[in-house]
Amino acid sequence: MGISADMRVDIDRFWSTIEASAKVGQGRPGGLSRLTLSDSDREMRDVFAGWCKEAGLTVSVDEVGNMFARRDGRDNSLAPILIGSHLDTQINGGRFDGIAGVLAGLEVLRQLNDAGHHTKRPIVVVNWTNEEGARFSPPMVASGCFVGKYSAAWTKDRIGDDGTRFGDELERIGYAGPDVCKAGDIDAYYELHIEQGPILDAERRDVGIVVGGYPSHGMRASFSGRTAHTGPTPMNLRQNALVAGARWLTSIDDIGWEYAVYDGKATAARLTAWPNKPGILSDTAEAVCDVRHPDLATTKVMAEKMRRALFESAAKTGCTATIEDEWQWGGDIFDTNLVQGLREQAIRMEFNWRDIHSQAGHDAYHLALHCPTAMIFTPCKDGITHNNEEHCEPEDFVAGLNILFHAVIGRADRD
Repeated sequence: MGISADMRVDIDRFWSTIEASAKVGQGRPGGLSRLTLSDSDREMRDVFAGWCKEAGLTVSVDEVGNMFARRDGRDNSLAPILIGSHLDTQINGGRFDGIAGVLAGLEVLRQLNDAGHHTKRPIVVVNWTNEEGARFSPPMVASGCFVGKYSAAWTKDRIGDDGTRFGDELERIGYAGPDVCKAGDIDAYYELHIEQGPILDAERRDVGIVVGGYPSHGMRASFSGRTAHTGPTPMNLRQNALVAGARWLTSIDDIGWEYAVYDGKATAARLTAWPNKPGILSDTAEAVCDVRHPDLATTKVMAEKMRRALFESAAKTGCTATIEDEWQWGGDIFDTNLVQGLREQAIRMEFNWRDIHSQAGHDAYHLALHCPTAMIFTPCKDGITHNNEEHCEPEDFVAGLNILFHAVIGRADRD
């Protein structure tokens, strides 16, 4: 049985999975705190796997915990199409960030089951591990491992804030899978995501077709000083790592304001220190920051200023600084043919759409390095996200889900 052009997904069924997810790992009122590889992450993974098996999908897990729910095609020798996002959340996360993308993929395959249609190519729904990076740094680490950016051994050796090791937590929750984390041949990758910005909501758009991502550069750095008594130690003899980190992060914020008029952004995201107690200077600190701008050359300038500010901040406090980790993503990385296919579906179904750039990081950024990739943005109220007040209504997903459905089917069935 074929797929008619006017077929639509079951938005109520999709919404029921969103509501069920919202009960797992609840945080502040209305939100979620489902950190990766936590007990609540395991619970949600189990729920998702159950839904997939009920839909007749074959579920597999790789060595870094990425989950793959596969629906075979008529010709399984052909490379599969992947639809993915993530089920983990920030510590004060919402109910839709990442989650909507995974469950949208599930709804696409459920709708195919309802229609009794078997696509030519296999289709796989993916839940990527640790997209948020809220517990283990860097973010999007498992999708990065999948495309060869990081090794599996390096990924499993990431240490969380609570001192736990990524690989050990995978084992503990039962999601250290047997499969090698390696992409192989992929025909295309699609990711649906809430916008995480105010543009679609403010313009009352049904959907955004993502044409690229803001070039971004992130950095995690450590500072080394010396403990000393806060009372008798003269200012000129102090080596306070906490102050070094604080100086760096305020410099980062200044960089953001310097480029804000051109939509540049710089984020002082995190600062930890030890001992971090009254009466004693801290001898170690660690900080995380990032810069981003719609123009790649400008992002590079901002990143260089960020780097210089790091060592200047350390020198001013008598400390030393070390760059522990760096990451960058974004740019015009999405496949023009896939993007045009999404536009054509939006036009055909008469949705109010626009081209849009992503300003946040997504697993799709890594996949775009390996295979043709495209993203769809759906509206969220006032662009509030990474917050328990993140809010969407079922109708916010109608356009995105149906565009995704027909674009994926068209890609999967092409000659």
